[in-house]
Amino acid sequence: MFRYVLSFLLVSSGSATMLNREIYEELTGGKQVLIKFFTPWCGPCKALAPIWGELTECFAGSETVLIAEVDCTADGKDLCTENGIHMYPSILFGDPSMLEEYEGNHTLDALKTFADTSLKPSCSPANIDLCDGPKKAEIETFMDMPAAELEALIEVKNSAVKEAEEYIHQTKEAADALREQYRAMAQNKVDATEHIKGNGFSIEEKFNAIKDVEEHFMEAEYDLTEQYEALKEAIAVKVYEIQSSGLGLMRSVKAAASKKSKNDEL
Repeated sequence: MFRYVLSFLLVSSGSATMLNREIYEELTGGKQVLIKFFTPWCGPCKALAPIWGELTECFAGSETVLIAEVDCTADGKDLCTENGIHMYPSILFGDPSMLEEYEGNHTLDALKTFADTSLKPSCSPANIDLCDGPKKAEIETFMDMPAAELEALIEVKNSAVKEAEEYIHQTKEAADALREQYRAMAQNKVDATEHIKGNGFSIEEKFNAIKDVEEHFMEAEYDLTEQYEALKEAIAVKVYEIQSSGLGLMRSVKAAASKKSKNDEL
């Protein structure tokens, strides 16, 4: 019960709604969303914060649009991973189960104009009449499932997503290690070059020695770049697997059914 009261307060306060995996479907169900993914230490995120607050005020109480945010360093990590967030701030929009990247300006006027013109009702469990034939059939399949069967299917997908998220986490750590290796390698090149220049070698000896350092660096740089790009591609593949798993749609159907059940009880 407390979770539902908290959700109401978050939406009603006028401040930006902070989303996490637990309450995502509950708060976004039946709405078009504009979500900012951020980290507290990010400079551009701090600059965007007051604008985002004003934007939230503009749509406070809306029945069809939700302006929200996700802290990628706190309990919003799962949402950030699921949506392939790697730059901050990132803004996604649209149907909560099929978010798209916002590429416009970050001014209040640009964001508000975009929300006014682009965040219209679209295909979802709450707006099934707006779906095309295949998507409507997919949603209806989930809606017709007994609750226990749908829950079991969601759990299976959850397990697969958790494995994918762990893989992404480990791969990102490997990519970070490669970046650190590159920084150290670049510094070693600078140090080696300075050492050669400071020794009593002839001009020709210095030239050849520095050339050897440069060639070794370029070979190692090429190797590290290939490894890093392969890791980025592996992460992109796993993110796609998560986004195309159908889990978001299943969760949306479950949330819509839960909301309908509560409304029927009133």
